[in-house]
Amino acid sequence: MTNSLFATLARRPRLALLLTASALTPCPLLAQDAVTLDPVILQGQASPVSGGTGYTVTTTATGLKSGAPLTEVPMTVNTVTEQELVDRDPVQIEDALAYVPGVVASTWGMDDRFDQFTIRGFDVGVYGLFRDGLINKAQSFTGFKVDPYMIQRIDVLKGPASVLYGQNDVAGMVNMITKRPTFEHLGEARLSYGSHDTAELAVDWGDVNADKTLSWRLTGLVRDGANSIENSQDDRNLLALGVTWAPTDATSITFLAHWQKDRMMPNSMVPVAGEDYDTSNGTLPWDFLNTQHPWNKFDTEQASIGWQAEHEFNDSLLVRQNFRYARQTTDYNHLYSSGLTPGAPLPPSLNYTAFTVDEKARYWALDNQLEYRGRMGTAEHVLTVGVDLTKQVRDGGMGFGMDYNIPLSDLNFDQPVADPAPFNDGRTEVLEKGIYAQDHIRFGNGVTVTAGLRRSWVENETDDRLYGMDSYQKDSATTGMLGATWDLGNGFVPYASYGESFTVNVGQTFDGEQFQPTEGKQIEAGLRYQPAGSNLQLAAALYSIEKSNVLTADPVNPNFQIQTGEVRHRGLELEARGQLTEQLSLIAGYSYIDAKVLSSEDGDEGNEPAMVPKHAASVWAEYDFSNTVKGLSLGGGLRYVGKTWADNANSRRVDSHMLADMAARYSWDDYTAALNVTNLFDKDYYATCTVYGSGCAQGEGREITLTLSRTF
Repeated sequence: MTNSLFATLARRPRLALLLTASALTPCPLLAQDAVTLDPVILQGQASPVSGGTGYTVTTTATGLKSGAPLTEVPMTVNTVTEQELVDRDPVQIEDALAYVPGVVASTWGMDDRFDQFTIRGFDVGVYGLFRDGLINKAQSFTGFKVDPYMIQRIDVLKGPASVLYGQNDVAGMVNMITKRPTFEHLGEARLSYGSHDTAELAVDWGDVNADKTLSWRLTGLVRDGANSIENSQDDRNLLALGVTWAPTDATSITFLAHWQKDRMMPNSMVPVAGEDYDTSNGTLPWDFLNTQHPWNKFDTEQASIGWQAEHEFNDSLLVRQNFRYARQTTDYNHLYSSGLTPGAPLPPSLNYTAFTVDEKARYWALDNQLEYRGRMGTAEHVLTVGVDLTKQVRDGGMGFGMDYNIPLSDLNFDQPVADPAPFNDGRTEVLEKGIYAQDHIRFGNGVTVTAGLRRSWVENETDDRLYGMDSYQKDSATTGMLGATWDLGNGFVPYASYGESFTVNVGQTFDGEQFQPTEGKQIEAGLRYQPAGSNLQLAAALYSIEKSNVLTADPVNPNFQIQTGEVRHRGLELEARGQLTEQLSLIAGYSYIDAKVLSSEDGDEGNEPAMVPKHAASVWAEYDFSNTVKGLSLGGGLRYVGKTWADNANSRRVDSHMLADMAARYSWDDYTAALNVTNLFDKDYYATCTVYGSGCAQGEGREITLTLSRTF
């Protein structure tokens, strides 16, 4: 896509919406209209939040909020496209990230509560999630979990994102793009059945008025299911609504709302024979380890409402406003394994701890942007100035009790569990305000330069209703970024960048000094290549990340912490994504990470950080047999995660694992039947382990889903 065409689309949101709709749903009228629109329809990239074409996108609004061609973003941005979501049909957002290089998904194993993952070796998990450019981060045990069926695309931005998004880990962020109206009629109904008697009914339905100024989309889902844990639950009710009003090419506003109710199970840590307990008394039977106490539950209800508005004053100036309010209630009980009593004088037994959470979490997120487009000499500037504000509130209590023992001679969960005594009850409020500016400069020789600067202010306030230990803390941080790309004109685009990040640490040292924010910085250099006339994208990136002001033990006062910790991650990432031939599509990735604790008072200086695989690789291929068997396609993939350490002390290894996935689809008339299988060979593995005797987190076994859908 040319820069001038992209600039036109960015200034004309209604036109961009119409072209995106035509890319996703063929429109005979547009196909017969102006020839100049054909490239947009073929590429499917009219909007930087579109679902893409096949397994590729060419524009993004995550790396630059103004939206830009992917080749002009001087950082790594990986995208899970709409087609990949359809082909692989992931059950969770973390599953959707399984084939993104540099990302390890499901790092805490079979845990339905949250979407958890690492980026470039850092356990970002629930604190690196955004939706439509606004925070979707967890608060305490409230995770605001998103169903993949309401998402049309997922962008993974690697490296510091604080200039545009405020407080965030140096590793990067995941930005989920919500399904929105397409300004064309669409309709899909699907029924699926799978492992553990899981049944699901889903509907995605949208339409537009006669003059194509008002469009809507309704997405709903009902699931009654379980996971591989005996007597577990995995139930969901979801309803999402999007309405877009675009009265002119200069003005548009999209309202997005959703409601979701879940009944899920907590995670399960399994004691490992010979490591977490002595096998002299025998090994624990699987039918017990694969069971949870019926008292356990993780019930949530969430809702959100917001909008994305844009108005163009003229060819040079436009304004955007994005807003969302969300709330969730969480009712959580968990009786979990906390080790084993070896016996003498009492008989050997398993120790269990009762834990409860009853809380309500809310957040408000507002982002105002003013965008100026103009020329200075031969350079085209896209200057974005923004003011944003987020407010997160958590209100509730937690209980904790360590008084449950199950004798090895009588393993069962028949004993009752009483609600434990409270150890936390209060209200926490986090308020973050920021001012940022980013200038994206295009020169006539194929070079772009992007520079950004941000000033943030963060306030943390806690009202402790249990012990009266109220607290208030103010922090501020300045972060910047600078990067450049160079389109050599032959498909090769090298780039380089430097970026900074910050995350707040709440608390004080022994001397009463307030903790300073943890600071992160990254240097990255990469190369993108797209062969002429192909829909295949190749990319390579080298990076070095350093994180300082990390909390570590106070060697003089062991019950306190100081900020002398430093961590360094260096790595290589490779990715191939797109079409090898008209029939064969491919996603392949590899990552290498050299991670090290540079400074620490915890006795782990010089060690490798926990949960960081030195090597990880994946490949997914999809073949369309339409030339021989019309409507048939088959897909398959392999995912490899190398060995990791369970702790920074490097005292326990977690073995590597390789998993296989497959998919088969057959379409006829308006119908599609699909079979999706993850962990095809039902391999047993552990995602991670602890060093406290409570065991390891089981990885998910084989999961099979059969789906019948119809478009209308």
